Amino acid sequence: MIMETDHWTDLELRHLQSFRAVAETGSFHAAADLLDYTQSAVSQHLAALESIVGMRLVERSRGRRTIELTEPGRLLLRHAEAIVARLSAAQADLRSYAEGATGTLRVGTYQSVSARLLPQLVSRFATAWPGVEVQLHEDHDDVELLSFIESGELDLAFTVLPLPPGPFDVVELLRDPYVLMVAAGSPLAGHAGGPVLRELAGHPLIAFRGGRTAELAEEHLRQNGCEPRVVFRSDDNGTVQGMVAAGVGSALVPLLTVDADDPSVVLVPTGVPPRIIGLAWHRDRHRSAANRAFVDLAREVCAAVPVEIPGPAA
Repeated sequence: MIMETDHWTDLELRHLQSFRAVAETGSFHAAADLLDYTQSAVSQHLAALESIVGMRLVERSRGRRTIELTEPGRLLLRHAEAIVARLSAAQADLRSYAEGATGTLRVGTYQSVSARLLPQLVSRFATAWPGVEVQLHEDHDDVELLSFIESGELDLAFTVLPLPPGPFDVVELLRDPYVLMVAAGSPLAGHAGGPVLRELAGHPLIAFRGGRTAELAEEHLRQNGCEPRVVFRSDDNGTVQGMVAAGVGSALVPLLTVDADDPSVVLVPTGVPPRIIGLAWHRDRHRSAANRAFVDLAREVCAAVPVEIPGPAA
């Protein structure tokens, strides 16, 4: 039987935090380690939550190695995640407001941005805002970075446009053209005007392991009648380029992911629509002056980044 609504006033944030941790880890012991609680405290929090809602939220069968949520538990988890994320965002807002020109700016990024755009950007920002520490969180999947924006764990995140649905605002920074990277001795290196992508059907390809950059590249190939034949994947830009240089395959990649000065590879134009890089933030959160200044500097730095594709060798 469901308890009276008034009992919900006894609900505490720690009850929801422990419930989320048990759902995420599948055990009371792991949840306690994650939250730095005792196991008995996590058990007490979950028991209190079940008493408040009047329903069993997890199955505690001795024969199972992990704990599973009941159907009411899965339903409540969606609300618990939203509540905890909103409170985390509120905490980040107040911290940002209180810190002003000091404190921390947490920025999500991925490898090509980290290597090609951030050095100059962070250097200029540090000069202009010496009291603000920039903390970087790198992930190959920009959708994951956006989830951290939504939960309040990041203040800004570099991303690929268009954005997935969510409470985000974004500014476009740069259009990064896709190139076909081939070994210097490849017959494809002589396609000055760029090969027709359907010519790559059956051709061995090197690709990134995940993220929207990889998804966009492979979708472009399929739209041009070429089912990608991927023989190797990696999340590391240097590894992808090394495999291409060794003749293992070619790669359809954005220009910023490539060391264009490497003589062992040739970059061939493709006509594929560019990857659009943006910088996103939570539209409902307070943005500090430092946050806005970082975005403005990012636009200045990106405006000066060359995106011309070097011509193939004769």
